[in-house]
Amino acid sequence: METFEHYLDKYAELAIRVGLNVQKDQTVVIMTPIACADFVRKLTKKAYDAGAKDVVIDWDDDEVKALRIKHAPESTLREYPMWRASGLEEMAKEGAAFLQIYAPNSDLLKDVDPERVAISSKTTATAREGFLKYLRSNQVNWLMVSFPTAEWSAKVFPDLSEAERITKLWEQIFKLTRVDKDDPVAAWKQHVETLTEKQNLLNNKKYKQLHFKAPGTDLYIELAPKHQWVAAGSESERGIFFVPNIPTEEVFTMPARNGTNGTVRSTLPLSYQGSLINGFSLKFENGRVVEATAEVGQEVLNKMLDMDEGARYLGEVALVPYDSPISQSGLIYYNTLFDENASCHVALGNSYPFTIEGGTTMSPEELVQNGYNKSLIHVDFMIGSADMEIDGILADGSREPLFRKGNWA
Repeated sequence: METFEHYLDKYAELAIRVGLNVQKDQTVVIMTPIACADFVRKLTKKAYDAGAKDVVIDWDDDEVKALRIKHAPESTLREYPMWRASGLEEMAKEGAAFLQIYAPNSDLLKDVDPERVAISSKTTATAREGFLKYLRSNQVNWLMVSFPTAEWSAKVFPDLSEAERITKLWEQIFKLTRVDKDDPVAAWKQHVETLTEKQNLLNNKKYKQLHFKAPGTDLYIELAPKHQWVAAGSESERGIFFVPNIPTEEVFTMPARNGTNGTVRSTLPLSYQGSLINGFSLKFENGRVVEATAEVGQEVLNKMLDMDEGARYLGEVALVPYDSPISQSGLIYYNTLFDENASCHVALGNSYPFTIEGGTTMSPEELVQNGYNKSLIHVDFMIGSADMEIDGILADGSREPLFRKGNWA
């Protein structure tokens, strides 16, 4: 227990000091399930220690949310408390930092009508669009971390008792976030430098296209003309350096909206809005998904793709080696924050403006002209494997090996 509390304290410190990088007199907003209350109190103390002037907690409860989606009148699912959305947007406008604790339950809504889930999801996404713009364009410093809940740990370790599951999942989190190192802050500094080297290498290459080849996948992704690769760290509009995802193993950039062609098959399950989508394949023509099949969650997949026009186009492409620590753990986490860092992945939906040169200062029209995709969703799904081969294609059509057998060539 003493060792656990020591690591938990270091995890909270890492989140506040490195991930979020809270500044003196900054407001911190923590968005969290109520199951994480004890950890939230620890984060709150760390935030005040770092100089925060206030810590605002935005509590949520998955079970209550599920009851509403199951039983409330459908008309209610088309409504969202705008005071909540406008409050978040107002705090973002004033320069607050935002920390989200992500602890998904992929079975929460598996028996609920996907149409009702889709209505609720679209309503929420539409209401919070203004707030999310601050995060997606890095106008504020923000962070996503995870916390083991009974439901999540049961999905990862179904053969263990509840206590053993949570203990085992904590062990994995501490290891994969480098909290088990003597000096996690120094370890993260080195890790950020390593990823930045890959980022710089790719930015110097200026590939026009990437070609992904693996069983079930033969996909060409054209990159946005002014694309820039981004790694672990980002800088907010106010000049605050932060690491938005802990853990992170990726380098990523913006695809050209209409430039994806071919077929891609997922390699890990996708936990989406309380349901699981697995064994799915997508066919793209001129950037758009024109066919979609799934072994599990077909209707959920269809509803996701029909969220809006941009949901059928890619907003991100990310490279992660198969020998990343998360992949080498041999576990499926049913949590995109972890699974996306075990595997090369792409994201359906909204692009990040900061992944093209000058994107954060472009008008909406300029963004679209430069390959940007606008959508209410941004859903990462995993496509990497030990068989993945990726070629970088230069402007003159020549090819260079980028990945072989799942790893950097």
